[in-house]
Amino acid sequence: MSNNQEKITQCPNCGSTNIIKDYVRGETTCSDCGTVIDNLMIDTGPEWRAFTAEEKRDRARVGSPLTLRMPDRGLSTTISRSDRDAYGRKISPRRRAQIYRIRKWQVRTRVHSSADRNLAQAMPELNRIASQIGVPREIRETAAYIYRRALENGLVRGRSIESMVAASVYLACREHKVPRPLDEIEHSAKVNRKELAHCIRLILRGLQLKAPRPSAADFVPRFATELRLPPKTTTKALEIINKAKQLGITGGKDPTGLAAAALYIAGILTGERRAQREIAETSHVTEVTIRNRYKELVKKLNLNVEV
Repeated sequence: MSNNQEKITQCPNCGSTNIIKDYVRGETTCSDCGTVIDNLMIDTGPEWRAFTAEEKRDRARVGSPLTLRMPDRGLSTTISRSDRDAYGRKISPRRRAQIYRIRKWQVRTRVHSSADRNLAQAMPELNRIASQIGVPREIRETAAYIYRRALENGLVRGRSIESMVAASVYLACREHKVPRPLDEIEHSAKVNRKELAHCIRLILRGLQLKAPRPSAADFVPRFATELRLPPKTTTKALEIINKAKQLGITGGKDPTGLAAAALYIAGILTGERRAQREIAETSHVTEVTIRNRYKELVKKLNLNVEV
């Protein structure tokens, strides 16, 4: 494609904007007057042809997509630790020692600065935490983006990498409206809750993030799935939370506790009751919290619940 090809938006002859690009002939023409504006269009597609899906898959030569979850964004080469070559043959001990030395220096050359060393330690930790709490790839990418921004702004200095990574994962879950309880993040990351909360506030303030606060309704579907509750119970729990929100009962209350209590009440009303201990273990709150929220909801909403 010529240098001006992408910039052609108007015919130089008649001024028309009806431009046609013929990729077969390699020409750019005006549909009104027929002027050939450019005939040097370069085909940027592959030089090979494929007539079946199998041929296309076999002939394609592309690497893995770029990802923020790897320290080098997935651009560098990785030397396998396998003791066999590409044909499956056993590698000799002498060649294996040589590959070991090459791999060691290849890893060293990928890390040049303190930021690279930080990312080399932080990204595996991020993937570990995300795998334990079971979040999808989009949330992991957002968490990696938040951590990289925090690193660029100097927010990581003086803080433990594990706490900052855990805070990034927590905020990424909130941004995608798939929140996770702080206790769950704390347990998976194995960090101090006080330090984790401080890192969350530090990132919010330092990066000026506006991550939405989690509501009780956000936790209900996930808790209901883990408790194997039917859709009717989930719907009933959401109705209870919406009524409580309209009456102003939810203000200042822990959303996980409200979601747990709403599911407990909905289970009784729909005949799908679950034990308080089972709900408490799923929602990462205490049974006392569930009982307190339960009594408050039943009283304020005038629910006819038989315990």
